[in-house]
Amino acid sequence: MKNQRIIPGIILIGFGIYYYLQQAEYTMFSDFQTWPTLMVISGTAFLVQGYWGKDYEAIFPGVILFGFGMHLHIVDKLEVWPDHMGAFILIMALGFLLRYQKTGTGLFNGILFLILAGLLLFYDRISAWLETMENGISTLWNFWPAALILIGVYLLLMKRK
Repeated sequence: MKNQRIIPGIILIGFGIYYYLQQAEYTMFSDFQTWPTLMVISGTAFLVQGYWGKDYEAIFPGVILFGFGMHLHIVDKLEVWPDHMGAFILIMALGFLLRYQKTGTGLFNGILFLILAGLLLFYDRISAWLETMENGISTLWNFWPAALILIGVYLLLMKRK
């Protein structure tokens, strides 16, 4: 049986430390007294439950919460960090791939999200590169969102064998 006390235990300890530091008004931790820190604490709890508690389904929400929280902390501090929707999709891809590593499910979703994140993060570079090519290829590039829709409809309507 999986230990179900890990997530609430870590969340209570983490939130307790967070609010204690907020009440004590430590200026050294003022950059971390924001709601993304609470996401990081919650994500850490899920990741510990996933890996230490062997509840591998908790890995995905752990990566999402931890990753989004870290992204929101880092985005204003590092200029090289992308402030883009593609970063969130990349974090979701990482969640699927880490869960796949332990459960064997979610590889297709992880690769699909990884490709989508790459397209979004490097859209400007890919567009500029395709514009230097012939007009036929650059015209096709304008229709890639339609290709995503068609692939999605196909996946919804495809019958399993």
